[in-house]
Amino acid sequence: MISAVLFYVFAAILLVSAAMVVSSRNPVHSVLFLILAFFNAAALFLLAGAEFLAMILVIVYVGAVAVLFLFVVMMLDINFAELRSGYQRYLPVGLAVGAVLLTELAIVLGGWKVSPEAVTLRLSPRAAELHNTLQLGRLIYTDYIFLFQAAGLVLLVAMIGAIVLTLRDRTKSRHQNIAHQIARTPADTLELVDVPSRAGVASIGILRPKPAPQPEQAEASTGHAEGHH
Repeated sequence: MISAVLFYVFAAILLVSAAMVVSSRNPVHSVLFLILAFFNAAALFLLAGAEFLAMILVIVYVGAVAVLFLFVVMMLDINFAELRSGYQRYLPVGLAVGAVLLTELAIVLGGWKVSPEAVTLRLSPRAAELHNTLQLGRLIYTDYIFLFQAAGLVLLVAMIGAIVLTLRDRTKSRHQNIAHQIARTPADTLELVDVPSRAGVASIGILRPKPAPQPEQAEASTGHAEGHH
């Protein structure tokens, strides 16, 4: 009785939080509701006896993926008003895609058949020598190995696509110039100063670092060093 009540409580919170993920206007709130949904899904896995999946959901998705989403949303300066500016223009395309997906889900659910042995399998005893992690590994890497590899390939393609779409050449960012770094001599960067005892800033002033030499200066100092050799 208690497990049934907990199941409905966690399931209700999961559905509400999932709806808030897609309906919240603030992206930070959406990520927080996503974390809440993950925790409730982990609780449902615990009630089902899949403790390994529950811990993986909390450690991997809550501890890594959801926190990464939160960092990206909070650290990047994203103009969400500009992103929503084309909402009405792409609304017909979105509705068409949603209708196709809804039709596919209806076809799948319409052809769903419940096996008469499903109820008895739920109550079947589990082998004591096989723990939950071992059974899950045998199921994934034997019966569904090709689907598992296909899912990994889809995620790889999605990751590459996200990198390609967000990769921009920023002209204002500083780039490393290895030739200038190698051409710099100790005299360009170091200076020996004889500081008297108990001398303060008022007497010796503030020592500033030397400016980096220009490319022509670096080439001249390199040629001078080669002439000495």
